[in-house]
Amino acid sequence: MPLEEMGSFFNSRVDIYEEHILREIDGSVGYYVEIAKLIPATRGLKLLDLGCGTGLELDEIFMVNPTVQVTGIDLAGKLLDKLRQKHVARVNQLNLVLADYFEYDFGENVFDVALSVQTLHHFTYEQKIGLYKRIYVSLKQDGFYIESDYNAPDQEFEDFHFAENKRIRDEQGINQGLYHYDTPCTVENQISLLKKAGFGSVEEVGQHGRHYGNSANLVARK
Repeated sequence: MPLEEMGSFFNSRVDIYEEHILREIDGSVGYYVEIAKLIPATRGLKLLDLGCGTGLELDEIFMVNPTVQVTGIDLAGKLLDKLRQKHVARVNQLNLVLADYFEYDFGENVFDVALSVQTLHHFTYEQKIGLYKRIYVSLKQDGFYIESDYNAPDQEFEDFHFAENKRIRDEQGINQGLYHYDTPCTVENQISLLKKAGFGSVEEVGQHGRHYGNSANLVARK
């Protein structure tokens, strides 16, 4: 099956996006609740949400911190439109940006918390390290980054999917650009990449672990 450009892939599935995640991905409801528990209730907290989609994580976070100020970035404009429709009363709290988060300028010392949920399992080590470095710079001194993502169960699984992604790209003549194919890393490799990017500590937290669809919650602190 040909690879699809990332934004097009999700735009074409906007009508089934939330149903697919909540009904077909094991434990998804649980991990959105777990993520929200990690968000401080500080009034006016500034949150950067990478790959925010329709905001399933924000639905839970707003219940924990109703005053949170969100900058949400996503490639799929139709998903962002759905997020706006769900939270029309929060227009002053939502800065939604249609952009590639690998290219968007996050700024320096801006956010209390940065977050990514089920979005980074499509990219290379080099792409992730570069992104993590920019996230690090965007955080305030006591800020932290939460990553909740699909992880490879072992190194063999990870290596296979990175190789398969390369094989398909070569067959299709895709040399650059963001295309949808899952290349999850092991939890151990994810932690290593975050530390290489400069984060002082990285830990797996909560009861999420590999109990929810082979995913994990990581918290990385400056």
